[in-house]
Amino acid sequence: MSRIGKHPVPIPAGVQVELAGSTLSARGPLGALNLAVSPEVTASVADGAVTIAPRFETKRSRAMWGTTRALVNNMVTGVGTGFSRTLEINGVGYRAAVQGGSLSLQLGYSHDIDYSIPSDVRIACERPTLITVSGADRQRVGQVAAEIRAFRPPEPYKGKGIRYNDEIVRRKEGKKK
Repeated sequence: MSRIGKHPVPIPAGVQVELAGSTLSARGPLGALNLAVSPEVTASVADGAVTIAPRFETKRSRAMWGTTRALVNNMVTGVGTGFSRTLEINGVGYRAAVQGGSLSLQLGYSHDIDYSIPSDVRIACERPTLITVSGADRQRVGQVAAEIRAFRPPEPYKGKGIRYNDEIVRRKEGKKK
């Protein structure tokens, strides 16, 4: 029995959700997203909420019940308020800047790294050491943030590199004499 799937997803003001066949679409101030609903579950839009129910009594159907509800919730929240991830850069001379449609990173390599910004994601640099990735699709925001972090992950000795702002880097003790 899914504990998450039992709860209906409330639709906030300014967001429209439509169900056409097995495709659920949400439209809001930050864009539009679509979700192909799994054949193991049924979806219905009524009374200002989206309700998901399992179609069969199988283990896969119950698993897809909670998964589909979470995906619908992320979709409705994304087009309404959006998602964001913040990355911090630590290291002497390490910095980032948005130039046109690309993110320019200086991370201690012999060359600058130019990361082209996808069209469905916004990237902003308030400071040279702070990158904010935001957008409507939670998966895309997390994927872009992970790709940027992968250019120079934080190392455990001095903590240099790119890390999430809520990430805790476990530090190691250095060499002893």
